[in-house]
Amino acid sequence: MNREYAALPASRLKSGSSFARPTQVLPERVTLESNATDVMTSLRNVAVVTVRAKTAMDRANAKMIRYGVRTLLVLDDNEKVAGLITANDILGEKPMRHLQEVGGTHSDIQVCDVMTPESDLEVIKLADVMAAKVGHIVATLKAAGRQHALVVDVDASGHQTVCGLFSATQIARQLGLTLQGYFEVARTFAEIEKAIASA
Repeated sequence: MNREYAALPASRLKSGSSFARPTQVLPERVTLESNATDVMTSLRNVAVVTVRAKTAMDRANAKMIRYGVRTLLVLDDNEKVAGLITANDILGEKPMRHLQEVGGTHSDIQVCDVMTPESDLEVIKLADVMAAKVGHIVATLKAAGRQHALVVDVDASGHQTVCGLFSATQIARQLGLTLQGYFEVARTFAEIEKAIASA
């Protein structure tokens, strides 16, 4: 049976049109007993901001500012995860240490020089996250001494796909803590523990 298909009506795009972006709406407030997924940025719902490993560090910093993020997923030339770079990596001691070791100028530093490489990244399995509470994530970040953790989905063959991200800053905000500016991991967790103790 041959079916006739009519063309859909079309019109001109109006000036000033915007476009749809992937969004994820997380609860504004959580407790340590809330589901861990309530504080996880899902990369299936939010487009992750990426950068190439050989990009100049200053350009990566500008990209963070432009997109309003403090973490970039670093990709290699084959679009595979090469590492993670944070605002703390860029604004902390890593650039100075790199220059002391290899010389050069600040503008010579590339993302790969200061990022955490994939071989050093610890990940949490999505299956474990699905059964966890916010308190478990806080304990995990604290034990690792990091402000961020990646979540991976693992298929039957053991292949990992990064599908989520936890941020101590995001968790603190959702717990109702106000943390200003750039800060150290210890300070973040000290604030979280203080809030927990007073609850």
